[in-house]
Amino acid sequence: MSWAVAIVMGLFISTSTAQLQVGFYQNSCPNAESVVASVVRQATQSDPTIPAALLRLHFHDCIVQGCEGSILIQSPATGNLEKDSPNHAGLRGLDVIDNAKAQLESQCPGIVSCADIVALAARDAITLTQGPQYDVPTGRRDGRVSNIADANNMPQVRDSINVLKSKFSAKGLSDKDLVLLSAAHTIGTTACFFLENRLYSFSTNSQSDPSINPSFLPELQAQCPQNGNVNVRIPLDRGSGNIFDIQILRNIRSGFAVIESDAALYQDDSTRAVVDSYFGLFGNLFGPSFEQDFAESMVRMGSIGVHTGSDGEIRRVCSAFN
Repeated sequence: MSWAVAIVMGLFISTSTAQLQVGFYQNSCPNAESVVASVVRQATQSDPTIPAALLRLHFHDCIVQGCEGSILIQSPATGNLEKDSPNHAGLRGLDVIDNAKAQLESQCPGIVSCADIVALAARDAITLTQGPQYDVPTGRRDGRVSNIADANNMPQVRDSINVLKSKFSAKGLSDKDLVLLSAAHTIGTTACFFLENRLYSFSTNSQSDPSINPSFLPELQAQCPQNGNVNVRIPLDRGSGNIFDIQILRNIRSGFAVIESDAALYQDDSTRAVVDSYFGLFGNLFGPSFEQDFAESMVRMGSIGVHTGSDGEIRRVCSAFN
């Protein structure tokens, strides 16, 4: 079931992003959000892997230079655009954003930004996979820069927990946000390429990562055999890869995290405390709400480095600057 999440926006939207507001297009393009939702729903019906792709696309847009649509630029094809970074390898869902933009341009030309479409599509993707339903502040404008070098310092699967915390902090995100945004791995898959080191050459002292539950290690190795096809994909959330739920955090607690960066969340006092906070004896009744906290972290991430007012532009097509 979906969870309706009421969020008091003023509590966590910084002054620099105060021009974002829920219902920004209410008068200028009243059907904007329903158009995006319809496009995402149709795309998901054709390809059930689209929600995870759209969620990843939003993260990859925001975590680089901010939520300003630079990840969408594909022209001119110089090889030096942000999307060309190996850190963005395998990004999908750009065609869904392009489709939504085309429909919106036919209804409200020059009004709805590509950056807002990405943020709305991510929310709709979460809702379609039984995740929380929440309001997305809009009013972003599209950036005018897309540079491959800007993606050099993105969080990586093999980053230590201290490096991950530092990279998130540099974007104004807390240790709690790190845990919750990593929990987006509740849907989607990863390639065996990202597990090779963890399974077969983890360190000089251990062939495999000792944090992997011993009962889980043979399962991972069977799915991703040594010297096998590194492009084989496996669910990031064991047992619940197509549904948005808290199972990803249960797996992290139990040593069933698939990728190293997820496992690292339980190897640090601060992030482990966040994970554990959702599993207290009376957690379901009196503890924090995972769904609401996740939605709040998504909104916080969605306000990173936004262009508003007269900054940036409203692109005519999402893949090229005006």
